[in-house]
Amino acid sequence: MFFREIEKDLRLALTVPQFAEPLFALTDQNREHLKVWLPWLDTVQEVGDTKMFIRDQLIRFAKEEALHLSVFNNNQIVGVVGFNQLDHVNGVGMIGYWLGEEYTGNGVMTKAVKEVIHIGFESWPLQKVEIHCAVDNTVSRAIPERLGFREEGTIRRTAKVNDKHQDHVIYGLLKEEYIFRK
Repeated sequence: MFFREIEKDLRLALTVPQFAEPLFALTDQNREHLKVWLPWLDTVQEVGDTKMFIRDQLIRFAKEEALHLSVFNNNQIVGVVGFNQLDHVNGVGMIGYWLGEEYTGNGVMTKAVKEVIHIGFESWPLQKVEIHCAVDNTVSRAIPERLGFREEGTIRRTAKVNDKHQDHVIYGLLKEEYIFRK
């Protein structure tokens, strides 16, 4: 199984079907926390939905279209991170992530995203990594800002969450900017 140790007690692992139950439990426990930002949340109502999602992500991974990783802290799944899209024609990868509420504020996701950036630039011929965040999601926006991404613009009404359209800020990091910061 693919996994990357970031530091003691913090690692990333390719999300596999064996993770379905703990991942669903984490999703279910954090519905209130996540429902403001994630449009897909209502489609996950049982463990079977999570298993189907994982299966689909593994197929996309095999085609090099995506990379879905589970974030483990002290051997417990605390969130997910990865490339939601890998555009090999243009050399652009789009990172997405979420973390259980009780695990926020400790730098866990910043470290995880930093490792995913490294994986992206080292494993694929990407020339750019993007992160899209809801304009009002200041906690999520802090991650690309902390990691040296540039704010490139805003896409208006790009995501429908709870019957409301959200604007998203696009952050970008070019490979040469990453190498310079490394």
